Amino acid sequence: MSNRKVGSDLEIAQSAKLKHINEIAAVLGVDQDELEHFGKYKAKMPLSLIDAERLKKNKLILVTAITPTPPGEGKTTVSIGLSEGMNRIGRKTTVVLREPSLGPVFGIKGGAAGGGYSQVVPMEDINLHFTGDFSAIEKANNLLAALIDNNIFLSKASLGIDPRTVVWKRVMDMNDRSLRTIVTGLGGRAGGNVREAGFNITAASEIMAILCLAESIDDLKARMGNIYIGDTYGNKPVYARDLNAQGAMAALLKDAIKPNLVQTLEGNPAIIHGGPFANIAQGTNSVLATKMGLSLSDYVVTEAGFGADLGAEKFLNIKCGYSGLSPSAVVIVATVRALKFHGGKALGELTTPDVKALQAGVVNLEKHLENIALYGLPAVVSINKFITDSDEEIAFLKAHCEQLGVRAEVSRGWELGGEGTIELAKAVVEVADGFAGHYQPVYDWKSGVASKVETIAKNVYGAASVVFQPKALADIQNIERLGLAHLPICIAKTQKSFSDNEALIGRPTGFELTVREFEIAAGAGFLVAITGTILRLPGLPAKPSALNIDIDNNGVISGLS
Repeated sequence: MSNRKVGSDLEIAQSAKLKHINEIAAVLGVDQDELEHFGKYKAKMPLSLIDAERLKKNKLILVTAITPTPPGEGKTTVSIGLSEGMNRIGRKTTVVLREPSLGPVFGIKGGAAGGGYSQVVPMEDINLHFTGDFSAIEKANNLLAALIDNNIFLSKASLGIDPRTVVWKRVMDMNDRSLRTIVTGLGGRAGGNVREAGFNITAASEIMAILCLAESIDDLKARMGNIYIGDTYGNKPVYARDLNAQGAMAALLKDAIKPNLVQTLEGNPAIIHGGPFANIAQGTNSVLATKMGLSLSDYVVTEAGFGADLGAEKFLNIKCGYSGLSPSAVVIVATVRALKFHGGKALGELTTPDVKALQAGVVNLEKHLENIALYGLPAVVSINKFITDSDEEIAFLKAHCEQLGVRAEVSRGWELGGEGTIELAKAVVEVADGFAGHYQPVYDWKSGVASKVETIAKNVYGAASVVFQPKALADIQNIERLGLAHLPICIAKTQKSFSDNEALIGRPTGFELTVREFEIAAGAGFLVAITGTILRLPGLPAKPSALNIDIDNNGVISGLS
């Protein structure tokens, strides 16, 4: 049993003695004069630290998970704990993660910097504003929105944009359902043109996706110039470059493009940068952050959002496709209670030992393992252990993975930090060091739009067929008209199932995937196939986490978790 202090994530983080960020930089061989300091515990790092030759020699570990369930799986906690364990066994490792969004922090999550003794710190700063990256992305996004409406309003130098075709929305980093669909331009002629508009959450902005795929300021400007806005009255496409918006937008992002350096609870380096969602974008930190980590340490542990069918698929087919990166091992996080949920166990009964339910639900893990094999990559299963897991359940899961020819190790990072992930770390290092290959994409970017969707749906999700509704078929024609059919595919669907029906848990088969429409993210460089209802601006729950968050006269924050 652990004799560590038991408390909330925030209490554990606040009790930690942090090292000055200069000490963390020194571990990576970075001189303090190269840092841009944000107080004593945070700093931005210049892009000049990326070494193209060195990053090719070092090992990238991708952490993903089974299909998400209400009790959660713990990818971030495992990612941080794994990096702690790898450092404990003498492997110079940096964990590279996404930045939390304020919307979920004040909505349901209450925080997103790991948990227990596997956290990145300063926890409060990381969860609240951090170094201002999200704010800069929001401003760049909304500058483009203002320029679009200004061009529509003015008669001189107007591009003739048809307001009915404008697809660009404003963003804010907060959950507020009332702003999803709005009418702008009210108040008479001086208020501009009346039109239907709306807001997305900042993490869903195409600017976020662009920032996380760009590899330089020039690349950033080019990608933002390629943002598709809508059409003219003459049916001619309009891009952000037609408004000459990209220069000013990039100026707003001059600091946001630089990765952020912080630390883990055990004083190991952590790089946190960007935060696109995994159902409507690539769902992982920036290419620059990942390459920065690989340039400065022998191993990088990074994660992709939601289950492997969403985050890992997009990481490999989009992020790796553009960047040339390739993982040397993939860690799939699973929990006994989540697999029992996939086996049909009721939510309120998941803490009761039940090997039969676990046997029924393990098919979900099997499918994710099969998918990782599609990419030609080796996998390791991390069993994120909870106190209610029985020895019999853990033994069954480890034995089942062994029968499948896959290493499986228990992770106790939440409880013990790096001490609880040493065996997992040894397994991951052994597998990664033994792999000298390169991932294989599951589809060819040059294939037709419908063909790419069908390949993902059938091979990764297990669908029997794909139905393209009339709007989707018309969108494909428009995509071909614009010469964008060569772009990779980002399928937006529920994270709760392999299918587009969240009620189909476990490993559904024979289902039909329905694509309603496509959105064009030409700046980011992918096409978004929309299935089901995907919210770009969530609402707050009945009891938002915000109601528990407070601060005292000494500046001490409470309620984050």
